[in-house]
Amino acid sequence: AIDKIYWVDQLKMAQETQDEFLTRARSSDTSAGGKGVNISIFLSRLGVENVAMGFVGGDMGHVVVRDLRDEGVTTNFVWTNGETRTNVIVLERGHEYVPIFINEPGTPVSQEEITRFIRRYKRMLNRATWVILAGSLPLGIDADLYRVLAEMATEAGARVVISASGEALSRGLLASPYIAKPDIRETPVVDGIPLRTSSEIIDAGKKMVGAGTGIIIVSHEVTGDIAISANGVWEILTPEKSTEFKNLVGADDVLLGGVVHMLNKGETLEDALRFGMAAGTLSAESDKKICADITKIEKHMEAISIKKV
Repeated sequence: AIDKIYWVDQLKMAQETQDEFLTRARSSDTSAGGKGVNISIFLSRLGVENVAMGFVGGDMGHVVVRDLRDEGVTTNFVWTNGETRTNVIVLERGHEYVPIFINEPGTPVSQEEITRFIRRYKRMLNRATWVILAGSLPLGIDADLYRVLAEMATEAGARVVISASGEALSRGLLASPYIAKPDIRETPVVDGIPLRTSSEIIDAGKKMVGAGTGIIIVSHEVTGDIAISANGVWEILTPEKSTEFKNLVGADDVLLGGVVHMLNKGETLEDALRFGMAAGTLSAESDKKICADITKIEKHMEAISIKKV
């Protein structure tokens, strides 16, 4: 996808008592986006070789490919007849921690294009150690695709990470991924189980782990996450106040990318969570979507609190 971010001083809504409805942006940014793309860029900035795959089309598709290649990411996309979707994000001064998202639905993907993607994906698995399946599925794709792709990757010997929501996540969990990060921004529910409070998240996470998923990570507050594995439950907190954040777009993706990066290096889960939270927090404090300054991240790790529940 393409992320179009607008920073505004005041978002003027169409209310009867208001004479002026025009909202002027004080700045804006346009760049390649989406969960998988954000993770690819972050890992590439850390020096981790990775390949971005998926579907792109039209003029916006060329922007996605250009931005990724400029970041040193290898691309292996299937080109479609449609146009890559644009996501609009509005950040109001003083309320940046509650961004407004307007996501286009995108154009449908054909069965022939899906077949081409799976053929390429199968070839890429020969060299993959990790596979990250992230984001919403395009129109025209069966919700079972993440399960199919996860099982293929596991069979090839790769560790699988799924960051998604809804039916795509529920089906993907059937493949017992190494890590799952439910996206609960739109609907805080997984498999009919609500994920609103800490206790609900922990109970649901334990059930998912019991069913075969290795690690569950859930961002339930702006400044706090919960991780669940067979070895315990951790609460990860950052000392920053939510009002200090300038741009939450991509921060969750950076967090997950940081966790994967550290686990790939053989670090402990606690250190991986600390690194991921530090990277995600620094990204949220910056106008730019992705912070990958390793010196700043490692220094900020000292401020991250991890408590075993």
